[in-house]
Amino acid sequence: MELVRISLVRPEPAGGAAAVAEAAAALVADLRVGEPVAEDGLVAVELEGRTDADRAAVRAAVVPAARAAGWEVAVLDGALLGPVGLLVMDVDSTLITGEVIEMLAEHAGTRAEVAAVTERAMRGEIDFAESLRARVATLTGVPATALAEVLQRVELSPGASALVARAREHGATVGLVSGGFAEVVNPLAALLGISHVRANSLEIADGRLTGRVLGPVVDRAAKAAALLEWAGQLGVDPAATVAVGDGANDLDMLAAAGLGVAYRAKPVVAAAADVSIEVPRLDVVAGLLRW
Repeated sequence: MELVRISLVRPEPAGGAAAVAEAAAALVADLRVGEPVAEDGLVAVELEGRTDADRAAVRAAVVPAARAAGWEVAVLDGALLGPVGLLVMDVDSTLITGEVIEMLAEHAGTRAEVAAVTERAMRGEIDFAESLRARVATLTGVPATALAEVLQRVELSPGASALVARAREHGATVGLVSGGFAEVVNPLAALLGISHVRANSLEIADGRLTGRVLGPVVDRAAKAAALLEWAGQLGVDPAATVAVGDGANDLDMLAAAGLGVAYRAKPVVAAAADVSIEVPRLDVVAGLLRW
């Protein structure tokens, strides 16, 4: 039998962990329930035991009880019980609260059109690369100075800085992968001290956006490739990586990581991920991983 840990996190106060333990007991032997630990308005409880069942089976058993009691829940085993070596996050609607392309589209008068296409792409209804090129085309002629204006308006998601800081404290490298734009993502990464970054670049000529993206589009396959590439460079077992995202273009990355976390995600992503977080705080991820 292998060791398995069920991590629970929710906003204070604690309550309902016993129901999760009861649900887990059918699959997990020698189950131990830890004492609640409170930090920054969140409370965490850990359940640990041994099981012959795989992680997906344990998750299916405990998620309904955890959700009913208001807990976010992660089932960890194998490499994830040791130090996580790499945390990779999506940017738009994950690290930050909004969608940069929609903010840029305000300058072109096309926000409603762009937002509708973005929603379909994030739900996985249309090809991401195709949708990105179509949305960027609506930005033709927007002054390049709009990028700096948008950067000033960008807001980090609650708990984003805390998650990055706690990952670093525990020896993990943090990376950002984005279907958005390097012109905004790179300054955000610099602000947070993140050096591993992959994003699209906008073509600019004569001080204005041309409506084109430079080079290959960073799509769902490219996001997964970046995670695996960085893990290889860092000597990190892919099983000891964590990826966080919200849209369909994050699905491959979440699948490639040792733990795929859907953050306030579209239904198709929440259903596919190892963990689905609804509480609007990114540092819930840190609580689930004992950082």
